[in-house]
Amino acid sequence: MSERYQNSYSVAYLESSYGMISIHSEKELITGVSFGYLPGKEEETPILKEAKKQLQEYFDGTRKVFTLPLGTQGTAFQESVWYQLQQIPYGETRSYADIAFLIDNPKAFRAVGMANNRNPIGIIIPCHRVIGKNGTLVGYAGGLHNKQGLLDFERLHR
Repeated sequence: MSERYQNSYSVAYLESSYGMISIHSEKELITGVSFGYLPGKEEETPILKEAKKQLQEYFDGTRKVFTLPLGTQGTAFQESVWYQLQQIPYGETRSYADIAFLIDNPKAFRAVGMANNRNPIGIIIPCHRVIGKNGTLVGYAGGLHNKQGLLDFERLHR
């Protein structure tokens, strides 16, 4: 975790069927969602309460789209990839090459993979919906078992 996050963010935790989910915020923006316990100043701020509520609805199968203010801080390229990830419909997948094409940089599929890997707001920015061109699961910070689980879950609840 970068120094920027060490003491400047608030955190809330949600126990899910995929294990502990850490939700980070700065001011009134969600800045991180990740699997596992990441330490921080635990608070029940309005934005963290809303994020927990929306994530719980997602895990209950009743929420398909998140409506939270996000605070990503990436390069222009990363931001364009993360925007495209948010356009992938619930229960569907796209390949890294598809995303590269959508950002008008069709040869940048490897760079798309790296931007996907740097996504700070998992699940809400659904990097789990990006797969290899041949349909295989490729990398996921939360573990491939969670990636497969989330994809199966979304297909079941479409």
